[in-house]
Amino acid sequence: MERYETGQENAGQEMKSAARSTVQTAKDQLVQKGQEAANRLSGALNDAKTKIQESTTAGAKATDRAIREHPYEAIGIAFGVGVLIGVLINRR
Repeated sequence: MERYETGQENAGQEMKSAARSTVQTAKDQLVQKGQEAANRLSGALNDAKTKIQESTTAGAKATDRAIREHPYEAIGIAFGVGVLIGVLINRR
């Protein structure tokens, strides 16, 4: 009878060890997948940042060029937009 109990204890220990190993493997896989997702997100954010900076710079250069080529028209448009905004704000 004692031999049977020792076998059960060994089987129980082996099952606990296998369960711990499985849990640790699952944790390691989740950490790895999380790190990969974070790396992909970081790369995508850097790409988006670069594109936004390039488009903003191009827009600013185009605006500067247009204002330098047509200074009086730019002043007139700015004045008109300011008047329009002032009228809209005072209506409320």
